[in-house]
Amino acid sequence: MSSGPDKAPRVRVRTAGVTVVCLLAGLLFGISAAIARNNPQSTGARDLVGLIMARDGQVRELGEEAEFLRAQVQSLQEDVDNGAAKVATRRADALAPDVGLAAVSGTALQVTLDDAGYTIETLPEGYSVDDVVVHQQDLQGVVNALWAGGAEAIMVQDQRIVATSAVQCVGNTLYLQGRVYSPPYTVTAIGDPAAMQAALDADSVVSMYRQWADAIGLGYNVVEVAYAELPAYSGGVRPQFASVVEQVAPVEAPEG
Repeated sequence: MSSGPDKAPRVRVRTAGVTVVCLLAGLLFGISAAIARNNPQSTGARDLVGLIMARDGQVRELGEEAEFLRAQVQSLQEDVDNGAAKVATRRADALAPDVGLAAVSGTALQVTLDDAGYTIETLPEGYSVDDVVVHQQDLQGVVNALWAGGAEAIMVQDQRIVATSAVQCVGNTLYLQGRVYSPPYTVTAIGDPAAMQAALDADSVVSMYRQWADAIGLGYNVVEVAYAELPAYSGGVRPQFASVVEQVAPVEAPEG
């Protein structure tokens, strides 16, 4: 059986099929290219890459500029701080004696207060133990009067008094800045002795104490000291607690 006549049609059909496929592929590529050219998303992607690269360059430049400005600010701040520190140091040195943070020396007035020295057995008739001892208000009165008289610095016992100091008596003892003292109590103030003496004489609390001293023998002695040196205050100056303390009215001195 012959196969010649049957092969020719199959070859032609196969050739025609390949041609059609190629034409379709070319058409598809052409359509894809056209779509790509006209597609805004594709263009936007290329523009976005370029924008990112441009922004990256700008960020680098701005970063370098910011670093330069930061260095300048730091340099200027150091200059300002150094100048401010010097000014603050000078001001602190000038204020230190007034606030008690530096030692002070000079002419002084010294006031000594003491209990009357009675015992339970020797108390005068009509008096109690509280009548014959130095009280907190007595010491406070002396200290306040000395400040009013222009004292530049004050020391009670061996401790410098500052704005945060509290003169407190517990029973028959003085509690001052964490330490306990027994009478006699000595208050030393640097300043003009005449002005401070006048302030003591004019103070009502001190005058009342002097009347009690004359009546029952409480100790009260004032002397002028040609030279005294008061140490700097060594404690903390920041208050930790605050409370309202009712003013205690002085007790009237006995007549006679």
